[in-house]
Amino acid sequence: MKTIHIIGLGAGDLDQLPLGVYKKLKNAERLYVRTADHPVLTELVEEGLAYKSFDEIYEKHDSFAPVYKEIADTLLELSAEGPVVYAVPGHPLVAEQTVQHLIEAEESGSCQLIIEGGSSFLDAVFGALRIDPIDGFQLVDGTTMESDRLNMTQHILIAQIYDTFSASEAKLTLMEKYPDAYPVTIVTAAGSADEKLRTVPLHELDRAAEIDNLTTVYVPPSTDMQERLKEWQTFRSVIAKLRSPDGCPWDREQTHESLMPYLMEEAHELLQAIDEQDDDAIAEELGDVLLQVFLHSQIGQDNGYFQLEDVLEAISAKMIRRHPHVFSDTQVGGSDEVVSNWQEIKAQEKPVADSLLDGQERFSSSLTTSFNFQKRAAKVGFTWPDAEAAWNKFQEELQEFRNELANGSKEQQLDEFGDLLFTLVNIARFYNLSPEQAMVQANRKFRSRFSFVEKKVNDGTGSFSDYTLEQLDSFWNEAKILARKGE
Repeated sequence: MKTIHIIGLGAGDLDQLPLGVYKKLKNAERLYVRTADHPVLTELVEEGLAYKSFDEIYEKHDSFAPVYKEIADTLLELSAEGPVVYAVPGHPLVAEQTVQHLIEAEESGSCQLIIEGGSSFLDAVFGALRIDPIDGFQLVDGTTMESDRLNMTQHILIAQIYDTFSASEAKLTLMEKYPDAYPVTIVTAAGSADEKLRTVPLHELDRAAEIDNLTTVYVPPSTDMQERLKEWQTFRSVIAKLRSPDGCPWDREQTHESLMPYLMEEAHELLQAIDEQDDDAIAEELGDVLLQVFLHSQIGQDNGYFQLEDVLEAISAKMIRRHPHVFSDTQVGGSDEVVSNWQEIKAQEKPVADSLLDGQERFSSSLTTSFNFQKRAAKVGFTWPDAEAAWNKFQEELQEFRNELANGSKEQQLDEFGDLLFTLVNIARFYNLSPEQAMVQANRKFRSRFSFVEKKVNDGTGSFSDYTLEQLDSFWNEAKILARKGE
């Protein structure tokens, strides 16, 4: 069986190395090291220690992942000729990807590992910074760090910061969340005689001279909520505070039902921002919609029925379940097949409905409800054969409405007007038009043109009563002309 003896060199100089590890290194017949750039090796060379490093592999690749993989593969090949000793900085099981590759090989039966020795750099860093990890800390790899996984309320230690380039990459990632001037501490050779600590503003992280393979970057916890406004947890805390006994009276009084009009209003304002292609407004309106989601989630938590985690779990599970072509091995030929699979999976999830129209009502819009009803009925053939037939039905309903206006009661007039609107929605369906969006655009257009009429009146006498309908209509037509010209 291939045998690889893995030894940690510790985080500092030779004085920190345990005696047992020192003896094993001195007695090793086939010693390989990931990198020769370590103070322990520098001192041992002076004592006559011989070894071979893998530094040359770093020069062959543009990123670290293939470097670590090649080192592990090379060690496996070398161990076929007899046991080898492999030395790594720090502790072999802390932030050492080559060892993780070797552990995978051991689990598959390809080799046998003996792992020992070497204190990790964590103890030395904690001591140098005078911090207690019980408060919560994150150890992250600076080469693969993602900002959305960083918790700004915890101590953050960033390893694998070797040079100016890696420091720059880490800086840019941190600046996605942290203020540019946020203080970070560069820790070099922690625990050794050469230990150095330097605190700099975040934006200067990659300009510091003390960056080498013994560098760790420390980001302290943020205690200022204003600094953490990009954190999801901060927003959740804000909403919880508003709903708390010492929060806002209005927010405490809200229920799912009382918030319904606000959700509809915010959704329409978002649609308007999207229609106007206003990115700043879209971001703002998305925030307003998100506020409604968090408020409803907090109400659910306050009442003991559900909380935000339940909302996230439900929607994440649904997205994974309904995208088997992404999260499983299902193959699709295009977006049409994706939609077909979605509908099939959705049908399997829902209980059998008593009616085809079940679940098609939309509380916020009778237009959308009408559209959904007619679209669902059309799927089983209950529809006019073509748009021309729908137009004929519209003319019929229009005449019936006129008749009721002349002779019918208010209830009959309302009934026939509803039939007329229902037929118009059907016509929109034949032409693949959204009646709801059409109404939104009509309202927006009316507001814009009427505002122009108001301005013309205010620029004149200031009173609508001083103008004839023909004059007001001329202002309206002027607004139409200007709109067509894009003015």
